[in-house]
Amino acid sequence: MAELRHSSSLVTRSSSSPLRAGDEDSSRDRDRPIWWVPFLGGDDLRASPQKSKVSIFLILILAAVASLISVYVLVSHLNAPYLCKKDGIVLNCPHVKESASRWENPLPATTSWKPCAERRIGGGVSDVLPENETNGYVFIHAEGGLNQQRIAICNAVAVAKIMNATLILPVLKQDQIWKDQTKFEDIFDVDHFIDYLKDDVRIVKDIPDWFTDKTELFSSIRRTVKNIPKYAAAQFYIDNVLPRIKEKKIMALKPFVDRLGYDNVPQEINRLRCRVNYHALKFLPEIEQMADSIASRMRNRTGTPNPYMALHLRFEKGMVGLSFCDFVGTREEKARMAEYRQKEWPRRFKNGSHLWQLALQKRKEGRCPLEPGEVAVILRAMGYPKETQIYVASGQVYGGQNRMAPLRNMFPNLVTKEDLAGKEELASFRKHVTSLAALDFLVCLKSDVFVMTHGGNFAKLIIGARRYMGHRQKSIKPDKGLMSKSFGDAYMGWATFVEDVVVTHQTRTGLPEGTFPNYDLWENPLTPCMCKA
Repeated sequence: MAELRHSSSLVTRSSSSPLRAGDEDSSRDRDRPIWWVPFLGGDDLRASPQKSKVSIFLILILAAVASLISVYVLVSHLNAPYLCKKDGIVLNCPHVKESASRWENPLPATTSWKPCAERRIGGGVSDVLPENETNGYVFIHAEGGLNQQRIAICNAVAVAKIMNATLILPVLKQDQIWKDQTKFEDIFDVDHFIDYLKDDVRIVKDIPDWFTDKTELFSSIRRTVKNIPKYAAAQFYIDNVLPRIKEKKIMALKPFVDRLGYDNVPQEINRLRCRVNYHALKFLPEIEQMADSIASRMRNRTGTPNPYMALHLRFEKGMVGLSFCDFVGTREEKARMAEYRQKEWPRRFKNGSHLWQLALQKRKEGRCPLEPGEVAVILRAMGYPKETQIYVASGQVYGGQNRMAPLRNMFPNLVTKEDLAGKEELASFRKHVTSLAALDFLVCLKSDVFVMTHGGNFAKLIIGARRYMGHRQKSIKPDKGLMSKSFGDAYMGWATFVEDVVVTHQTRTGLPEGTFPNYDLWENPLTPCMCKA
């Protein structure tokens, strides 16, 4: 408004000022268009037909020259290589067309690292002792959902290696909410798991026969190690757990969620964890085949092969409630959510008076799940068109179809595994919730672009695996803090918002990143598990 008032006052002043003597010509010059050139004749064209013909001829020549220059510059730009740096040296890198850049990371940025977790120090010679010569047996319950269980299994193999112990095949703990009773062999290929790791760790399928009271492992304090801190060092296991294993010969570790650190263990142990995650842990063939079929159908939905995006949309009621963030909704919705939070998390809820300030702070820090509508705006700003094929991996979205409407309006080609596979095809997988989760995991892993909307084991394992496969596949991790600031700016125009989104996310697409203290191995396996190409 200030600019409008300023411009209107200038117009008033200029219109009320009389022209001084000799100002008529200068006024006429100011009114001429920006492309006016004196030698072309200007206003005198009407006075001289000969000058007019010469001027028109000159204009045509200049226009032709300008067109040739424009075409030359455009063709040169399209064919010219981009400059990039590798190890501080400027190189000519292959040009990547803009249309392709939406669907894959630039090739020059993805060729400097290659996976090498399958390589063992020592040339692949086994140093595993016979079962009866190890220090004893380690047994764990892998708790949580499929992806938390996957991390626990990787850590269990690493801990067994650290203590030179025999690992009993981990048990997948029954989920108390879904009443899921999936066993290891219901989801993973057990024989491949044991055989692939035979040169690393001794693994057996069951508790040895000589140990008769199997329930004692988790019911007796004498057989359970419970004091393991989160992200413990390798030395902690050697000093505190190994002596008890040597004494009792078989011990259970409980709990076992995030009970092994990253930068406080030998690099070979971290490489072993990657070896388990990316090579030893394979889903059953029928799960792999069904996922391949769904991914193939996703690519051919339009009748011709097309790339597809996988969206991990974390906006279930439980996630919204646990976040303690504030979201768009009616008073009734907010009241019901407050009641839900008070019931589920009474200690955090207290009397609710502090939650508004907490919600604002968490949103500024980027710790709130993105709403479906926010995701849609971000993707459109990144240049993805309305026709983009999107596979949605999600639970039941809080708010239902009303909450999904903005996303579906901007990207109508949203589908789930239920849309791509018949009830009969999925019937056998419905016996186990983890089998359905495995299908989502694999279809997202195979996508051209993966987009996460909130943290969690699913997203970080997907991003880490795609990095391990060569960094070429885009894995977009939105900067929720900056996006919150942009969404809250009522004066920001669309062009400015697009520029902010594009610039901010140039380096948030799963490109190689250096590791740092306390980094997450599952999201970024670069240093211990990948080698310079």
